[in-house]
Amino acid sequence: MILSFFRSIRPQQWVKNAVVLAAVMFSEHLLDSSYVLTALAAAGAFVLLSSAIYLVNDLADAEADRRHPDKASRPIASGDLSAPVAWVAAVALLGGGLGAAALLHRNFLFVGLTYTALNLAYSFGLKRTVLVDILIVAAGFLLRAVGGAVVIDVAISTWFILCTFTLTLFLAAAKRRGELVRFEGDAALHRTSLGSYDVAYLDQVMSILASATVVCYALYAMGVGEGGVTASHQMQWTIPFVLYGVLRYLFLVHRGEGDDPTALLWRDRPLQVNLLLWGGLSLGLVYGSN
Repeated sequence: MILSFFRSIRPQQWVKNAVVLAAVMFSEHLLDSSYVLTALAAAGAFVLLSSAIYLVNDLADAEADRRHPDKASRPIASGDLSAPVAWVAAVALLGGGLGAAALLHRNFLFVGLTYTALNLAYSFGLKRTVLVDILIVAAGFLLRAVGGAVVIDVAISTWFILCTFTLTLFLAAAKRRGELVRFEGDAALHRTSLGSYDVAYLDQVMSILASATVVCYALYAMGVGEGGVTASHQMQWTIPFVLYGVLRYLFLVHRGEGDDPTALLWRDRPLQVNLLLWGGLSLGLVYGSN
């Protein structure tokens, strides 16, 4: 049962919560242990909250998951983890995550409550509404990024917020496209909203969002507007890595590999190397002059 529980809370997906750490990194507080510990605690709170949401989502989708070629093996759908145990665990994780958020910062608690409310609404109905489904997925990442700034009381660039939102919208649209291609005529049986999408439309959406992501990141890196990165950091040198990452992902999507962005990141070596190079160069530029 313990193994089934850990499979249900999907530890392989916890990497998404690393977005919380972006604020402490780019606000030049990465060498301050108090800021880092607070940011790590905030990421931990999101791990608890997202784990609870995974359980609730699997409980709500148990019947549909049993008809899915991959999701049928999930512990709740397969019966390896009973619904009562899953509900108790979900409530405990939600309580723990929100309790931790309250201890960290009052405004961070508000972010956590908003994240929880949006995702519960998604699990119990909004996931079936075209476009709203991908907007809520993107909002989840945006709230992580905002929460990371709120919890350590630092300003966050508007361009960084927009870049985060457009990037995650792009990934969510790519996931829907991958699901459409994979399941073809049966797609709506596996996810109701897929019945309202088509590949040509999602290709257009992805093109728009990919362009918007690169432009917003470029404006952020160049320090345009209030709250931007200072010009002395020369963050514009990281733009080619973001451009390559977006183009590489588009390439993989059109090869039929984009239905799970997290899994793709774990297995695609060029994306991994590109992410490491971007992170290393960003750290060098932000902290090298200090």
